[in-house]
Amino acid sequence: MLFTGEYEHTIDAKHRVAIPSDIRSRLSPEHHGDAFYLAPGPDTSLWLWPERTFESLAAASEQSLLPDEDLMEFEELLYSQSSRVELDSAGRIRIPERLMKLAGLESSIVILGVKDHLELRDPTAWARRRDEKLAKQSEIVMRARRALLRQRGQGGE
Repeated sequence: MLFTGEYEHTIDAKHRVAIPSDIRSRLSPEHHGDAFYLAPGPDTSLWLWPERTFESLAAASEQSLLPDEDLMEFEELLYSQSSRVELDSAGRIRIPERLMKLAGLESSIVILGVKDHLELRDPTAWARRRDEKLAKQSEIVMRARRALLRQRGQGGE
């Protein structure tokens, strides 16, 4: 599933936030699972993956019994701070208190669709970050293009 878009929502007193209905309508328990995994991301964001996507990513990193030291450190941090969160009957997830504090979230939130996951961010911090990125849009696009070309070149070797 490809996640796109930007959605503003509120967080209620019980730390619940609604997953946008147009995203929920495209989720299927058979393909995506019955829940999400919520984990800290970079820059005080929270990343939200459909259950099966997160489990596939976890399985992909299990190729060796003795993983690289950087990978071990990353996995220890990622999985210990992640939480499985279920949608309630109103299409909401509950954000654990420790993750709310880590991301600096209070009563409002912006949910970003970012390819294979959703990002939950403080709206003020996101507006600043978005404006900075938009000011460098041409440079960012060119760097991404070069990275994609490098990947394609490595894929054929």
